[in-house]
Parts: sequence; C-alpha cells; structure tokens
Amino acid sequence: MLHGRTLWKLMEQRVNATPDALMMVDEDMRTLTFAEFWAEAERAAAGLHSAGVRAGHVVSWQLPTWIESLVLAAALSRLGAIQNPISPACRDSELAYMTSQVQAQVLVVPSMWKGFDYEQMATELAQTDGSLRLLIAHGALPQGDPAVLEPLDEDSVEDLPDPSWIFFTEGTEGQSKGVIHSDRSLIAAARAVSLRFGLIGRDRNALVGEISQISGMLWLFASLLSGCSNILVDSFHPQESIEVLSRENVTLAGSGSEFHQAYVDAQKSVLHPIFGDVRAFIGSDSNKSAELVEEVRALFDVPVLGGYGLVEAPMLTVADLSDSPSELACTDGKPATGVEVRLFRSDNTIVADDSEGELRVRAPQMMLGYVDSTHTAAAFDSDGFLRTGDVGCMDDRGNLRITGRGVQAEIKSSLT
Repeated sequence: MLHGRTLWKLMEQRVNATPDALMMVDEDMRTLTFAEFWAEAERAAAGLHSAGVRAGHVVSWQLPTWIESLVLAAALSRLGAIQNPISPACRDSELAYMTSQVQAQVLVVPSMWKGFDYEQMATELAQTDGSLRLLIAHGALPQGDPAVLEPLDEDSVEDLPDPSWIFFTEGTEGQSKGVIHSDRSLIAAARAVSLRFGLIGRDRNALVGEISQISGMLWLFASLLSGCSNILVDSFHPQESIEVLSRENVTLAGSGSEFHQAYVDAQKSVLHPIFGDVRAFIGSDSNKSAELVEEVRALFDVPVLGGYGLVEAPMLTVADLSDSPSELACTDGKPATGVEVRLFRSDNTIVADDSEGELRVRAPQMMLGYVDSTHTAAAFDSDGFLRTGDVGCMDDRGNLRITGRGVQAEIKSSLT
C-alpha cells in the first residue's frame, strides 16, 4: 500500500512500483497501464495549461465514466487546479447554479452523450456567464508538450490540506451544497476501502456508476494506492454491461443494490457462472436488504462489502472481509482508522449503550467545509464533530447500523 498524500504523488509512486500493470479498461477494450495513464495525464495537463488553466483555477467538468474523465482528473491535479466534478444528469439551471457557486473559470463537457447536446447547453451557459470558458472533451482532451509544465513543489504541497475538489450534495432537502475536499481527505477514505476490502493488484473493480460522484473518484485513489484496475462502463445496460464485466474478469462487482440485483437476475437465468473470478460485491446504500445480501452469497458464494458515509465525509464505516454474514447483512461496518463516532440523545447527552442516537463524526476524510461558508459553522458541534443528521446505533462488536435518515442528511457514498 502506497503512502503519498496527494493524487499526483500517488501517481508517481504507482508508476515507479507497477508501471506496466493495467489501470483501466473500458467497454471498447481501450486500456491504459499506470505508466500510460501518467503520460496521458502529463500531455493533457500541458494542453490544459496552453488553454489557460493554472494552479488555483476552478474547473467544473461534466463527463461520463470514461477513460478521459480519469485522465482529466489527474491532469488537473498536476496543474494544481481545483476541480468540480458534476453529474451528467444535471441540466441547465442546476449546471448554472453549480458553476456559479464554485466560481468556475472553465467548464469541460462532452459534445453529445446519450442523445443530449451538452455542447449546446454549455455554450448557452458560457454566453450568459462571460467569465466561463468552455472546453469540449469528446474522445480526446487538449494535448501539449509536458516541458511547458512547471515543476511541482511536492514537499510544500503535502504539508497543506489545500482545497482540491468540490462535490455537490444531492440536495434532497433543499438546494445542493458545494462540499470542499482535499486530496488528503479522499486518500483517507480510499485507504480505508483498500485495507478493509483487501485490494490487491490483480483485482478488477466494476466502475459502473457515475464517476463524477465522490464515490467514483475514490476508486481512482484506491487504484493508485493498491494497484488494482477498474472496468469502466459509461452507461449500465444489464445484458451488455454484464458481458463486459465477465469478459474483463471482474473480481469486485460494484456498485450498490440496483446493480447487485441485476447481477443476481442475470445469474438466475443461466447455468454457468457469469463472474468466474468475482470475490466480493461492492457497495451498499439505503436500499440494501438482508435478503439481497443473502441471495448474493447463495448464488455467488461471496460477501457484499459496503459502508456508510456522506459527501461531506465518505466511507466513515466500512465492512471487512472478516465480518460475519450477519454483520455484513445487517450493519454498515465498523469505523475506519481515525474515525471517531458519537451518538447523541435528544437531550444532547452521549449514548453509551446500544441505543439509537443522532450520529456525529470526526474523521480524516471529513470535508474542509462548504463553498457557502455560512453552512459550515452549523455543520459542526463545539468539539469539531460533523452533524450527519442521521440516526443510528452501535452493536457490541463496534458495528454502526443506520436506523433513520435525518432532515440534514445528504446523499450517502455507496462506493459506486
């Protein structure tokens, strides 16, 4: 397991460790090794530099689960830009709100995807917001000579938890909030996953959810930490996507109950194993059911490994390969290393038994704050614990079980 404290430092360490190992493969069988990924990111960083992107600039990007999306994320890290991944599902008003909130200087979109004209939408937005520059990245990113790039002062960079990422909450209880993270906070979450799930170089993870979610970006960090590779599916269609995952010898079948149910249904329809090398199903969410977990084990003889987290603090608790079947089916795992959990009664006293309480956390994977700083102070108590708004309890083995969603709770990270 590597120990870099920035995305780019992890990339350099991984290239030195396993340069020729596979890092990613997509539906069209395009592949990149770690060394090729690093080189692509360097060239893209140079191209973005020539397009005017500099350290500290905010770059919003709205791309599907493509190889180019991961290369762009790495290239922006190389430049020291602050990046704001946005779901491709967002449309005109949502996109305008988000880019305005983060004060984006650059917006990167595909030209056309799934029948929708992103270029037209982004062009109209850029015409309204005269300070927003538009880059179209469909099948290719800007390219340049890495010689134009300034050397990175990694020592000073690693000493500071600088803002590097801005993700938006789902906004189920009001307007979406921009959540500021550093590389350090994402690395802490990805390290928890890598250790608890026992990630190794020969693992192949199914990256079938939106890569723009914080959980999607965690797999970029987890891949660099552990050396595992990702199978990228930009739009999930059960029959075709399962064929891709089978072809690429998936070992970690992600991500979440919707996908797990599709895998179960597909397995029931045939006599041969659809995933001959699978060792775990990855991802859990609010729709997780003990029945589905048991069905996965019965059909595939593997566990469902998930956890609990928020956009504000991803993967706070994580299941472990050594957990019992009942723990995996009925709880959300144990707190990750460095995560402190407190449960509070309605009278603001701390719960000391297995009773329910309002969940507050303090953790290395916690956000730096909200883009709108007026929300930040209210999110933390006087001891620096984040008020999740969720209700839960701890069992005698140290597992958290979420029993209710509070009105302040935002979308949970299911490690898609």
